[in-house]
Amino acid sequence: MGKMEGKVALITGGASGLGAEDARVLAREGAKVVITDMQAELGAEVAAGIPGCVFLHHDVRDEARWHEVVAETIARFGRLDVLVNNAGLVRFGTVEELSYEEYKLQTDVMAGGTFLGCKAAIPHMSRDGSGSIINMASVGGIKGISVIPAYAAAKAGIIGMTRSIAVHCREQNYRIRCNSIAPGGIVTPMTAQALAELPADAAGLDQVHNHGMGQPSDIANMVLYLACDDGRHITGTNIVIDNGETMG
Repeated sequence: MGKMEGKVALITGGASGLGAEDARVLAREGAKVVITDMQAELGAEVAAGIPGCVFLHHDVRDEARWHEVVAETIARFGRLDVLVNNAGLVRFGTVEELSYEEYKLQTDVMAGGTFLGCKAAIPHMSRDGSGSIINMASVGGIKGISVIPAYAAAKAGIIGMTRSIAVHCREQNYRIRCNSIAPGGIVTPMTAQALAELPADAAGLDQVHNHGMGQPSDIANMVLYLACDDGRHITGTNIVIDNGETMG
């Protein structure tokens, strides 16, 4: 039996990159998986390649849609054990260059979407007596990178939000763990976007040049650890996976 046998996982931003790899790894270990994304065609294609996986179109900024997605997950599989708040995007520009609309888009999707996901999922997880919430942060929320002020704000907010939610679940005697993961440079479409849009010497690309890029599986394996019973004693923690990028 796999580590996730009998468990149901909901993963946002599952049409590509880290979300898609999370879905593959959790399904391989026996989970029933629902992936959501705004990219309907790509999301359906990813789901079709994962046994038992379901794709749902989903804008994580839409609170009503969050309740529909959680309800449909439970209607299909009977429960919800794991929520991976992975949906994200980046718009590059310093604080002087970035528009407020671009700032709001990023914070609404990542910080707002994570908040709404936790709010929608926790009542159902608490009903079943346990759960694991995994929020995707970033080293961008820890170290200063001039061209991602909105992305950094969202990811730093996710780290703080994760700790608050973990404390809340403990205070309510829910057996729900809440952790965040902060990846460094990983080979994903978002990284490819950065390499295409930014000059080679841009601040923030030092991971690419000096530390080497990680693979989506490096993050998905930690998602698995936190999602399954191996991670049962970990909550309120931000786990940095960056090959030493933030050490100094």
